[in-house]
Amino acid sequence: MKFLHEYRDPELVQAYLSEINDLISQDWTLMEFCGGQTHSLVKNGLLDILPDKIHMVHGPGCPVCVTPLGMIDQAIELAMAKDVILCSFGDMLRVPGSEKSLLEARGAGGDVRFLYSPMEAVKIAQQNPDKEVIFFAVGFETTAPANALSVLHAQQYGLRNYSILSSHILVPPAMEAVLDDDKSQIQGFIGAGNVCSVMGLAAYEDIVVRREIPLVVTGFEPVDLLQGILMLVQQLEAGEAKLENQYARVVPWDGNPMAKQVIQKVFEITDREWRGIGVLPNSGWQVKPEFKDFDATKKFGLGAPAPKESGECIAGEILTGQRKPKDCPHFGKKCNPVTPLGAPMVSSEGACAAYYHFTEAFS
Repeated sequence: MKFLHEYRDPELVQAYLSEINDLISQDWTLMEFCGGQTHSLVKNGLLDILPDKIHMVHGPGCPVCVTPLGMIDQAIELAMAKDVILCSFGDMLRVPGSEKSLLEARGAGGDVRFLYSPMEAVKIAQQNPDKEVIFFAVGFETTAPANALSVLHAQQYGLRNYSILSSHILVPPAMEAVLDDDKSQIQGFIGAGNVCSVMGLAAYEDIVVRREIPLVVTGFEPVDLLQGILMLVQQLEAGEAKLENQYARVVPWDGNPMAKQVIQKVFEITDREWRGIGVLPNSGWQVKPEFKDFDATKKFGLGAPAPKESGECIAGEILTGQRKPKDCPHFGKKCNPVTPLGAPMVSSEGACAAYYHFTEAFS
């Protein structure tokens, strides 16, 4: 647990905490949706300094965590194929598939590379015309513009050996699914500032109005999160349900119009499976038919991913805020960062990994 003076802007931290304590009159259950926000809450000890009446539950906001096991298996199958270079962001390499991870596939001879940008994969395709280069495009709305742009650049360069395996997912439908769960007790959301920097706040207006649930978009610093929690408490105590922007220094109402234009040119809405949750209608993006030559699913004739989840992992309950990582009997024992049972432990933004590394019992 941190002492107040250890935080950046300790006066603001103290001020927000004091306001929360002065305002709160009953228990409130709030969900931060983004894995980066979960990580910040746990790492910075905010869960320890919040009043007991605030119950923070952790959402499915880590795209690596909710990538279906079957799709990871497909990526591994492609990586092991002859004359294929499979590229992805670093976190995906360690997530276990049914039998192995992409990192283990690389150890077994697959040409698997981790990159910081899909544009690097386009360059690799230019440099290796005799190889099929596939970028495993995982992420929420935040990473979609760069992945879409890579397709447009590959088309512009006339590359016939570049494609993406799209596992893009959308936040609003997942929020709806969490609220639709009979066990849900969520009374307010903290929205992800990085997602809204692309899509804008407007994407959440319908949920707030129709569901009558407050939502505050925040950044990732402790002061951002505490101010966001304060703003939610102010709404809840007043019986209000509004969409508010704590992260106004970064997030405009309409997001990034150019980024959204690129997304809309390459991707279209589709149903998408979320690991631990199931198939959510209209919750993902797939490559449009006019760009089918750059869609690895079409190019390599891949079928629908077959789910093969471990019966020992309670990832689904953790990702929907029903249970906490330490509620799992395998947490820190059979399931740890070296031998993870599920993606919430292996991803750097997974709730289980955050609890393992930064809570007292395992620090």
